Parts: sequence; structure tokens; C-alpha cells
Amino acid sequence: MKISTIIFVVLVSASLSHLYAQNTKLSSYDFGEGFNFTNPNGSTIKLQGYIQPSSETEIYEDSDLANETRFRMRRLRLRLSGQSANERFGYRLQVDLAGQDEAQREGDVSDLRNYLLDAYVSYKVARRVELIFGQRATYTDNRELFMNSNALQLPERSRLTSAFASIREFGLFAKGTFKTGRGTYLKPYVTITNGDGANVFNNDNGGLKYGARLDFLPFGLFTNFGQFRQADVVREQTPKLVFGVTANYNDGITSRRGRNSGRILYLNDINANGALDDGEERLPDYSKVGVDFLFKYKGFSVIGEYHKSFASDIADDINLRNDIFGDDNTVLTDRFRGRVNPTSEDFRDFTPDEYVRRQMMLGEAYNIQGGYLFKNGFSLDARYTHINADEYSFLNNATFFNRTDYYTVGISKYLNRSYGAKIQASYTWINAGEFGISDNQGDPLPGDERLLRLILTLAF
Repeated sequence: MKISTIIFVVLVSASLSHLYAQNTKLSSYDFGEGFNFTNPNGSTIKLQGYIQPSSETEIYEDSDLANETRFRMRRLRLRLSGQSANERFGYRLQVDLAGQDEAQREGDVSDLRNYLLDAYVSYKVARRVELIFGQRATYTDNRELFMNSNALQLPERSRLTSAFASIREFGLFAKGTFKTGRGTYLKPYVTITNGDGANVFNNDNGGLKYGARLDFLPFGLFTNFGQFRQADVVREQTPKLVFGVTANYNDGITSRRGRNSGRILYLNDINANGALDDGEERLPDYSKVGVDFLFKYKGFSVIGEYHKSFASDIADDINLRNDIFGDDNTVLTDRFRGRVNPTSEDFRDFTPDEYVRRQMMLGEAYNIQGGYLFKNGFSLDARYTHINADEYSFLNNATFFNRTDYYTVGISKYLNRSYGAKIQASYTWINAGEFGISDNQGDPLPGDERLLRLILTLAF
């Protein structure tokens, strides 16, 4: 049994035993918001979950290839959280029984099924300052990332999120909420994490990741956690706005964007005679900056995001790449031609700096989306995402990326006045980049792509 499965079973068993212990009683239930339990000692427990079956059809323009359609259980999540009687201690455990990753077909997705999502404990060191230790969605990527998956405005997150976000990380998170006069608030966030994504059970290569975010709310706090949900289901009666800036720095990265641990290792591992040595790791650094905002008012909601990534400290003496994507000990430079595991000439045409950058998610992107939720439960939404890849970047990969523009329109039907039940459909026009695109098997496509999505959300 894999270690992730063992941890999953242990955590669920321990949490459920706590749920039914100490004469725990059901105190309330809100459809879509979960069950609330209380213990005689005053502590509280909350149980939530949702299911999202979906279908996705890829349409290839000007191609003889048949359209590809897949049906899957996109998410099947359970979340157990709680607080102590004095509300200073808290915890969360969230699992996805579908085992699906937020990222799909993007060149560095783990071959393991990801059941464990969130697992952390929290402590309020002051009334408005909270420390969190464990694994969760990070605060220092783009805003859309740490919004609830069952409260998305469209069936899936934007391509900006999938291109740059690390999704979940393990480490220390700190957040605060401070009144700053005249109804305004500041929300600072600071993180120190592993920098290698979620569920790192093997050796942890590289250093730590450091990040910070500062959010400003000029019109007060959102209603019912609306800052972390997209569509304006509660129909804010006064304008609500949050504007944020964020930055993070990953000291020694072993994947394309810090989402997986140990996926790509760069080495100085060949001696002067051209033989393999026990050389040293030469890991590049990876950093990101971004600005974003969220606005809501009487059913209207708008999200805007901009993100840019950088690579630095790429050693000029890198001569080997060892990873999970191809043959071990891939020689990078001309001076070792034919000595150790010769590879394709394509690899030899680049300097170590250029080659390393080609493996990383480097560039910039912006995303703007908005919509209006009518009182009858119908929502009309639209989104535009633009990605501008650096000259040397994995964002130019024809199979997984090299798509510059994404135009999406969507329609949703909320079956009640909550996020508990909804049906969503979207249609996306995808423009190919200048280097051309390929299908999932790597075969070149003559035109652009279209994407049709349909998803059902049922939450309790």
C-alpha cells in the first residue's frame, strides 16, 4: 500500500472517531455549507463535501482527427474541520476520493493519485492573527487558486492558474485581518513552505519557498466568505472589492513550477575525462510576482489577475539532467558529445541556461473574467486569458501549452440560493501560438482548438 493511502486511511479514521466521541450532537445543517456539530465542552466540528461529475470535448479545427470526449469524476471531496471551545486551535482534513489532480495533461503531473489535499492545524496567536502548519492551498499564488472549487464561476479554473500555480504546499502559513479605519481592512499573508508542492513523501530536494501577499479591502469584508468564492450568490448589497499584490521565491526548484518534488534534477556530474562522477545538484531558483482583484455587487462579480515568473541562479556548469520524463543522465552540452548516453541534437543546440529555461514555466499571463447571476438562478459568464511565454520556456510546448489566447463563455443554473447544487457549461476558443500545437499524442494540428465543458456540482 502506498504511503499516501496509509496516511489517508489513518487521518480519516482518527477524524471520524473524534466526530462520534464525547456525545457530539448535530447543531445545524445548511445545504451546500455542511453539517455543524458541537461537543459538550464547546468545541465545534464541521463536515462538508461535494461531488462533480463532468464531461469535456476537445474539437480540432481543420483536422481529420475525431473530436476527443472524456467523462470523469472531476472531484469527490470530503472536508472535516473543527475548532476548540475557545476558537484558538483549529484543524482541517480534506481528501479527494476521485484522486484527480487540479492540473491535467500539463507535462509534470504526478503518476500517483492525489487523495490527500488539506491536512493542517491552526492556532490564533491573537484575535486577528492566525498561524497554520501543514498542507493547504497557498496564499501567495494568483487569487483564483485559493477559491473553493465548488464555488467556481465557470466549470474550470483559468489557464493562468494551471500555467503558474503550485496548487498546494506544505509548510508554515501566517495570516492576519486588521481594521485600518473608515471600514477598510488589510489582510497580510506570509508563507514558508517546502516549495515542492503537495504530498512530498520522498527526498526533498532544493531549499524552501518564501512568499507574501497583501490584500486591501476598501469597502469592508465580503459576506459569507465571499472573498474565497467566485459568483455573487449572496448578492452583496454594498460594493465589495479586494485588491492584492503577491510575490514568492523558490530557492532551488526540482519541477517546472514547484508543483512536484524531484521531477527534474540538474547536475554537474561529468569529470574532465568525460566520465560520470558523484557530482553535485545545480538547481535553479524560481520566483513569481502578481497583482489581482475581486469585485462583487448585487449579482455582478469580476476577477482580474496578472502573474509573471522568473528563473535565476542557473549554473553555467550544468552538464546533466536526470528526471522522470526520459532517459537518465541526459547530456546537455556539445563538449560531451557522444561520451555519455548520446541524446537528440535538439538538446545540444542550447547553452545550459537556455536549456534549463526551456523546462520551466517562464513568462507572463493575465486573466479577466466576470458575470452576472440573475435572481432566477441563471448566470452568464465570460473569461479571457492571455499567456505570453518567454523565448525559452516550457510554455512553448506544443502538446501541453503554446496556446496564447483563451476566450470562454459560460452559462450556469444554480438550483437553489447557495453553492449546493448547480449545472455549468462553457465553450472555449483557443488560439494556437506561433510554433504550432499538437494533440494529446503529440501529432501536429493544422488549426486552433475548441473546448466544450459540462459539469454538475452537488454539495452537502
